[in-house]
Amino acid sequence: MFRKILIANRGEIAMRLIRCMKEMGIDSVLACSSEDEDSLPAMMAAETVCIGPAPAAGSYLNQAALIEAAKATHCDAVHPGYGFLSENAEFARKCEENGLVFIGPDADTIKLCGDKEHARELMKKSGVPTVPGSDGLVPDEEEAAEIADRIGYPVLIKASAGGGGRGMRRAVSVEEVRQAFRDARAEAISAFGDGSMYIEKEIQHPHHIEFQILGDRFGNIVQLGERDCSIQRRRQKMIEEAPAQILSPRLRMKMAKAAVEAAKAAHYVSAGTVEFVVDQTGKFYFIEMNTRIQVEHCVTEMETGIDLVREQVRIAQGMKLPFRQSDIHPSGHTIEVRINAEDPEHGFAPSPGKIRFVHFPGGGGVRIESAVYTGSRISPYYDSMIAKLIVHASGRQEAIHRMRAALEELTVEGVKTNIDYLYLIMFHKDYLLCRFDTSFIEENTDRILKWDQTSRKRAGLQ
Repeated sequence: MFRKILIANRGEIAMRLIRCMKEMGIDSVLACSSEDEDSLPAMMAAETVCIGPAPAAGSYLNQAALIEAAKATHCDAVHPGYGFLSENAEFARKCEENGLVFIGPDADTIKLCGDKEHARELMKKSGVPTVPGSDGLVPDEEEAAEIADRIGYPVLIKASAGGGGRGMRRAVSVEEVRQAFRDARAEAISAFGDGSMYIEKEIQHPHHIEFQILGDRFGNIVQLGERDCSIQRRRQKMIEEAPAQILSPRLRMKMAKAAVEAAKAAHYVSAGTVEFVVDQTGKFYFIEMNTRIQVEHCVTEMETGIDLVREQVRIAQGMKLPFRQSDIHPSGHTIEVRINAEDPEHGFAPSPGKIRFVHFPGGGGVRIESAVYTGSRISPYYDSMIAKLIVHASGRQEAIHRMRAALEELTVEGVKTNIDYLYLIMFHKDYLLCRFDTSFIEENTDRILKWDQTSRKRAGLQ
């Protein structure tokens, strides 16, 4: 059993991990930057170690400093959370070499799944549907143009090592393909140190559906249901919910089976997510596998009652999954929104600064994941997320009403936020009728902002 775990992360996920460790009787050591020494996670952890300056390159991405911090504080394991080094195979390997358990898949699995093109080829061989595209990596822009002409436009030029929308460009003509290939490769080399590229046909107006999976070291793999993550801006998720209303029972069953097959093909151990797009005809395609805990893991926890972080730790300790597929019964409806310090009226520009006052909603079926408090700061050095607000109810309509009430109660003063923007989405006709896909935000932002301005004027706030 682990006695002490290093948490190599910050913010709300660090708080989530610290709470779980406390419940499991495990001491937590928070590795934090100088910017976060007065953060809530730093106050709550059993120990805190400053590993470097505010910029992530010198702290949260500093592998040597993290390993040294874990060894100096006699930790048994390292939990990377999400982002930063959570999907870095080199870091996972260094942990293992230094006698530390990396809480997640092993380095080889992370490397395999992180190489998007190799993962795609593995899925093809395993019978999991993949998006039409290049056979293998594309060496140059001329071959990229030939492939794009063959599979048809629009196409997406993607970095094999990419993620979060980086190293990805869209093209609708042969001229755009050449420029997009150069731009995407340059960004991929800068961001990931790897300029390997491949091409996929763009599935237009898709739904983004992901399945949560868990695998142990004894070959047991289960899926815990899906999440609809279609409402996103620039490929960054904004609202997630479960179950996905667009899936028929038959399609859900087929996708769940494909998700388990994908995990088996990768010999997957720990918590992970198999991501698909579903087109307008109901066909689905594998796009990637995330080898970490997801930001939106709380949605699945509310649906199933299973603590995913706890299971990650148990699996890392070498324990078997305590349930079978037949024991998992998602129920009700869950919606999660991401509260960000950003200004929707000015292109969603980040809004760092001091939080003068914060009040979080409560009540039955309402959950908040956050690391902010009155007087804390939203740093310009990191992600602008203030909190995740999650609600659970017996059905979707009740969940929407509960989310409206929670957003009305949620108060954050001192920085700009997207609270009003999210609140208005909860009244949008297309959202209420489930007539949305990944283009929803792009197509509706101007209209939503106009509603917001009108409602403010009526309330005498402008």
